[in-house]
Amino acid sequence: MNILETEWWSLALPPEWWADTEEDSILVGDRDEVGCIEISTLHREGGEFDPAEVQAIAARESGSIDSWRRVNLGDFRGVAGDCVEEEAAIREWYVARKGMLLFITYSCDVGNRGMDDAAVDELLDTLQVLEREST
Repeated sequence: MNILETEWWSLALPPEWWADTEEDSILVGDRDEVGCIEISTLHREGGEFDPAEVQAIAARESGSIDSWRRVNLGDFRGVAGDCVEEEAAIREWYVARKGMLLFITYSCDVGNRGMDDAAVDELLDTLQVLEREST
């Protein structure tokens, strides 16, 4: 396993997966190029995200998903949903830990829908918050 580490969280990547940093997000994919995960990190100035707020953000930001289910991804808690948009199968997660919210999207061609679901779920279950000491 390789460890992808940002300033705020880490994720364990199997050897057959790669990661790259974009401007405001992290891209993660498998070498077979079936699909791609995009992770964006948002921070709240003060206070924590509560579950109802995470659900409301997901409903507001994602117009294509009608039904959300509660999920736990490693150290994070929130909601997940999926849909088909044009020719893409899309899975989305909005998960939070204290004042940090992660928006995660996995997309692939409709013909590959479900192919990487177990691997993506296993990978996202390794999300861990990096506890930084206050200075």
